[in-house]
Amino acid sequence: MTDAQQDTANAQPLVILGQYIKDLSFEAPGAPEIFLKMKDAPEIPISVDVNARHLDGNTFEVVLHFQVEAKIANEPAFLLELVYGGLVQINPAEPDHAQPLLLIEAPRTMFPFARNLIADITRDGGFPPLMLQPIDFVQMFRQRLEAAAAAQAAAEAPVN
Repeated sequence: MTDAQQDTANAQPLVILGQYIKDLSFEAPGAPEIFLKMKDAPEIPISVDVNARHLDGNTFEVVLHFQVEAKIANEPAFLLELVYGGLVQINPAEPDHAQPLLLIEAPRTMFPFARNLIADITRDGGFPPLMLQPIDFVQMFRQRLEAAAAAQAAAEAPVN
């Protein structure tokens, strides 16, 4: 990174230095028979998780983890797992802003790229492209805070 790029990065609260596929798995265990059963829309439960880990200084790795298990007539149509990472530099104005930058803003910036990969992979796997709806990373963050607070309260509760 040049000095000018470093100065720009230091002035921004969040800079995505790079994005990458950390892990990718796609399988269609019922192929080719499952394609004959594709008359109805499949059930497609999707789970999404976000994690961040400190690397060095103000550089972090942010990881989006997607798990998709599509079923047609209660049989697996396809299974997809994507672990999509980003190398992120944060410069929070306040120390309290670090977690929201890492667990809300970075995933919000990375999501369209991961969404495109998932659509391409499902299409290339012989299925209609799976277009994920936007994810409310703010709500995910709030749920994480609530779960942590509940766990701490339970740990601090006196035992009878």
